[in-house]
Amino acid sequence: MTNDSEPQQLPGDDADAAPAATGRARLPELLHAAVAAVGGVERPGQVRMAEAVADAVEHGEHLLVQAGTGTGKSLAYLVPALAHGDRVVVATATLALQRQLVERDLPRTVEALHPVLRRRPLFAMLKGRSNYLCLHRAHEGTPSEEGEGLFDPVDALGGPTGKLGQDVLRLREWADESETGDRDDLSPGVSDKAWAQLSVTSKECLGASRCAYGQECFAEKARERAKLADVVVTNHAMLAIDSIEGAPVLPEHELLIVDEAHELVNRVTGAATAELTVGSVNRAVKRAARLANEKAVDALQAAAESYHGLMETAQPGRVEELPEYLGYAVTAIRDAARQVITSLGETRDKALTDEDAVRKQAMASAETLHETADRLLSESAYDVVWIERSDRFGLGTASLRVAPLSVSGLLRENLYRERSVVLTSATLKLGGDFNGVAASVGLPGEGRLPDERAPQEPAPEQGEDIPPYWRGIDVGSPFAYPKQGILYVARHLPPPGREPDRPEMLDELTELIGAAGGRTLGLFSSMRAAQAAAEALRERLDNRILLQGEDTLGELIREFAAEPETCLFGTLSLWQGVDVPGSACQLVVMDRIPFPRPDDPLMSARQKAVEEAGGNGFMAVAATHAALLMAQGAGRLVRAADDRGVVAVLDPRLATARYGGFFRSSMPEFWYTTDRNQVRRSLAAIDASAPEPRPVARRA
Repeated sequence: MTNDSEPQQLPGDDADAAPAATGRARLPELLHAAVAAVGGVERPGQVRMAEAVADAVEHGEHLLVQAGTGTGKSLAYLVPALAHGDRVVVATATLALQRQLVERDLPRTVEALHPVLRRRPLFAMLKGRSNYLCLHRAHEGTPSEEGEGLFDPVDALGGPTGKLGQDVLRLREWADESETGDRDDLSPGVSDKAWAQLSVTSKECLGASRCAYGQECFAEKARERAKLADVVVTNHAMLAIDSIEGAPVLPEHELLIVDEAHELVNRVTGAATAELTVGSVNRAVKRAARLANEKAVDALQAAAESYHGLMETAQPGRVEELPEYLGYAVTAIRDAARQVITSLGETRDKALTDEDAVRKQAMASAETLHETADRLLSESAYDVVWIERSDRFGLGTASLRVAPLSVSGLLRENLYRERSVVLTSATLKLGGDFNGVAASVGLPGEGRLPDERAPQEPAPEQGEDIPPYWRGIDVGSPFAYPKQGILYVARHLPPPGREPDRPEMLDELTELIGAAGGRTLGLFSSMRAAQAAAEALRERLDNRILLQGEDTLGELIREFAAEPETCLFGTLSLWQGVDVPGSACQLVVMDRIPFPRPDDPLMSARQKAVEEAGGNGFMAVAATHAALLMAQGAGRLVRAADDRGVVAVLDPRLATARYGGFFRSSMPEFWYTTDRNQVRRSLAAIDASAPEPRPVARRA
């Protein structure tokens, strides 16, 4: 997966020769070589993006680049980054793109550029520690209560018969075969519960110097490869940890490229969100019981029982101020967790080698409890606290969650200092400009370049916060959107209400799918709506309707792509995670504008904060959230130069509401219509010209 050999002079490298001219002047030659190596074709947008990245690196600027599907943006940023010569970190949101970079784009690009660069840059992938199998756990066993009874029952040979036990046994065997220990290299995969038996978080890790397997540790080897690499491919979560937790996990670098940058705010928010659950408190009690003193454990147990009782009846929603009774319970957890931490620390340096892992795990649980409880009790104006129930129907025990009101300040403070940052995605311009996305990632509302400052502008005072300078460019797409796609808004439908039952919408959807001959990706704003539509249309149509949740997402997408008459319905994952070029996807349907729920605690708090500051909270938060999703969802339609089809929005507000233009200008420039008859004729014509579909099973 990585070219992780020690840096050395390679065949064909001339260490004493004058360095080849690289940088901006050689960029056309370098890009041409890289594109040829991957069997591609240079596109104007790709060239323009590569030039903009090279300029940003050379001048120390920050850059936002919108690059439509098919632009070839990976090579457009990799080539100037490699030519520059300094270390670069590439952070992506999805595993698929990480693998594409490390397994395909980077190996080919490095070899293609070697004759010009006279060097072969090293590259490596780096993830969080819990993504790598822990050899200590694999060989010494699981030091937690979850491991008890793991291999009950057993077969005649003493082997596990349960699925969990079999998965753990397979993982232990895999530990001796794998070169990376990376969970994503394990095929077939295992459940989260099985993986948790043989992995550790950074807080649970014994440390390479103390662990008997420190020299062989998969996570440590990955870090060492990253330290030697010229290009480090990581994910948004690692970038968030590196930026906001004050404990660097990424090697020093001069250039940061954030791909799929439309996802950055959500990923950083997720990394900065904490949760106090009954389960986490109970686990801490069990883990502490073996080593902490009895008084401390009893105090934590009592706090857990009190918290459990309160959360059984707690109602979901935002908590602007902790009620007194809940404050007492959280305080009890915080104080008891501190007692456990102190007790565990008293045995930290004693010779308890066999119990080191147990203590470390118990300490990690207690520290996390203490930090979360303390954060909840601080009631910071910069945090949002709410009660949430994790199950679908609002039953069972609730939990307290806390998340930052905004991450823009965190990003502005930590992301842009002492390095150039390039943020790129197919969807960064909302409503025709970059300002909305720029503000959300910590950049000022209007991009300015350093040389645009007036000569008389005074130098900033020492310690003064200097706004990061940036510019945004849209390099377009190689696709002819107005000729390849239609944006249809069902203006005649009644506006959607809160209930998923919309008879007129289901009638419209039935007719559209019939005209398209299947071939439909249905994007719904909620799982309830997707389920209701799937149930209704399975009764009305012979086409097979696949529904998210009825199989793995990967398998559903494979079936959808393989059978053109099939439809696939689902929610959030499908709005951004489907890449099906060709005739299998010729109709993309959105049931409604995907505004966040009115009772979403975090979104509503952010909207309120914007309004209190004098801004338009609806447009800055709710509309921006929905526009990003709609732009991503519409992007599912055209994935290749010969794709044709329709994006149908079954929400008349896209045509009638004042904000409709904002949403339409955020989507690809399809031909726009509200004429239902024209759309049915177009779908029928596209269906008739599509390749002959294979026979599919009809419903009995």
